[in-house]
Amino acid sequence: MPTPDPAPAAGQFTFKNWEEHPVGPVDGFPRLARATVTNAFTGTVTAPETTCDYAIAYTGDNVGTYAGMELVSGTVDGRKGTFVLKEEGSFDVTGTRCDFSVVPGSATADLTGLAGSGSFVYRHGDTSVEYTFAYDLP
Repeated sequence: MPTPDPAPAAGQFTFKNWEEHPVGPVDGFPRLARATVTNAFTGTVTAPETTCDYAIAYTGDNVGTYAGMELVSGTVDGRKGTFVLKEEGSFDVTGTRCDFSVVPGSATADLTGLAGSGSFVYRHGDTSVEYTFAYDLP
């Protein structure tokens, strides 16, 4: 029996809080930072408040890469539970690009077995960010 294609999904999220702190020396490049972030998701993924932690590598002024994990408690297409997103991206003076995927085995409750991946592009000055998310729920 063929595997069904992942369900396409879309929505938006907003940054509710961003706290960034240097890790190590703060002068020159490269340099490291850590950010704790809270987001709110609407759309196919609905979560009023997520918890996210990023490791950031600055390679120049407003240029670099990051990786992080985001704990999402809410719903996917109306099914309730919690799951973790693994995120990797890059940024420059125009904005941020990110690819993310569900950490295998992290989904709970009605979302048990959730698999999927997505992306977003944030442009500096935007108040909300559109995301895409292709997922499969058993």
